Amino acid sequence: MFFNTVPLASPTPSPTPSLKDGLTTDQVSPGFLGFLATFFIVVIMVFLIVDMVRRIRRVRYRAQVAGELAAPVIPEAHPATDGETVESGQSTAEGSPAEAPEESANGKSSPK
Repeated sequence: MFFNTVPLASPTPSPTPSLKDGLTTDQVSPGFLGFLATFFIVVIMVFLIVDMVRRIRRVRYRAQVAGELAAPVIPEAHPATDGETVESGQSTAEGSPAEAPEESANGKSSPK
């Protein structure tokens, strides 16, 4: 059944294209002036794309540098007595705090 409908669905060949009476190919083609206009537009677009890529790259690099400068500084670990590293405020293996705040005369604690 499918093979019977295939010839009906195929397009009929069209005749070779020809111009209407009274027209020549010079009247319907863009000619040399059209080629120059298209070439000029293509050259302008190439320069615009190159400039846009340069500007986007510059903005991306500036954002990357600004992000690196604004990154918080991570504090380093303090060495413990037995070779382990201990973060600030944590206690060592002996149970003494790594950096205990000192108490002043008025009873308030202040960091070392």
